Amino acid sequence: MLKYLINPMQKPNGKGILLPGYDEQAAKDVMAFHSKLPGYAKTPLRHLSGLAGLLGLGAIFVKDESTRFGLQSFKALGGSYAAARLVAKKIGLDPAELSRLGNGVSDFLPKAQKMTFITATDGNHGRGIAWVARQLGQKAVVLMPKGSADERVRHILSLGADCFVTEKNYDDTVRQAGEMAAANNWELMQDTAWPGYEEVPEWIMQGYLTLALEACEDLKQAGKQPTHILLQAGVGSMAAAVAAFFVNAMPASRPRIIIVEPQAADCFYASGLANDGLPHAVGGDLATIMAGLACGEPSSLAWPIIRDHAFAFLSLADPLAALGMRVLAAPRQGDPAILSGESGAGPLGALAFACRYSQDAAPAKALGLEKDSVVLAISTEGDTSPAMYEEIVWQGAKPLQL
Repeated sequence: MLKYLINPMQKPNGKGILLPGYDEQAAKDVMAFHSKLPGYAKTPLRHLSGLAGLLGLGAIFVKDESTRFGLQSFKALGGSYAAARLVAKKIGLDPAELSRLGNGVSDFLPKAQKMTFITATDGNHGRGIAWVARQLGQKAVVLMPKGSADERVRHILSLGADCFVTEKNYDDTVRQAGEMAAANNWELMQDTAWPGYEEVPEWIMQGYLTLALEACEDLKQAGKQPTHILLQAGVGSMAAAVAAFFVNAMPASRPRIIIVEPQAADCFYASGLANDGLPHAVGGDLATIMAGLACGEPSSLAWPIIRDHAFAFLSLADPLAALGMRVLAAPRQGDPAILSGESGAGPLGALAFACRYSQDAAPAKALGLEKDSVVLAISTEGDTSPAMYEEIVWQGAKPLQL
């Protein structure tokens, strides 16, 4: 149900800025850009004190991304920043100017050449790219792997993008998007990196710093420092960016970064098991209800950060994602309810299992989860597939079988 591995490759705590480009000033610059986009608002940090008491923890905070830009997912943060950086590069605008645009992206739209963005996605990233393409007056083409939910396709089409479902898994669909970009002279806007393709993916990662900075500011206001941060990893871009931010922000007492993946696509867990310093892929159809995490190959940019700074890797079965969705939807007395989809709720399901439903205390003990622990988790999405959400949370059609 839940496999865990303490990372044998992690580096000791350091001093100063360890990871350039992911420090507080970089995050402030990215947030300044996002604040000029239509619909920007800081997403809430939910304090689940009742759940923390039930699980024997000091505090649980959940960054709720279900309302981000009205798209129900954090993904537009990365896509919008990367697209703006790309347009700025093509018109010769200094990237530093992006944080000082008086009227946001409309300030440089008249100078932007017409482009077609293409990406592969399990849903949320493609929706974000379609949204930002519309904001920038550009065209978007989105490819989705086999088995993608019709609702997620419709969300992308509603934003004016072209959307096609392939007969391939996620990683092969990424390769197809790259081939189409090269053949048609389109701009590949992929949130995973590989040798030779790292500029745009790094901009996407830096776009996620807004999320990290917002959470950090709200934790400071609450008078708390996280001891544990649970981060979902598909290709690892969001997890690596948030981890890098907190490693820089808390160099001498960094939180325990815990990477969470579905068992059907646990490439970081597999890489940790290999313990050779290299990223390792997992194959197959990557079938999981956690569609946003159904990625079998680590990003070349994310892997070194996660390899060096993650404390542990968790590989969880689908019923734990369902458990997390129900835990958040039916809160303890005094806690707010959180609308969280399958990929968003995985960390909370893993946390509940480790601290309460496991047959022994081994997982919680190994992860250092105890009465003084302050846990930060990211609910990365809302009900991006309402039919599946209803099936799991309302109808209970996905048994837990703990």
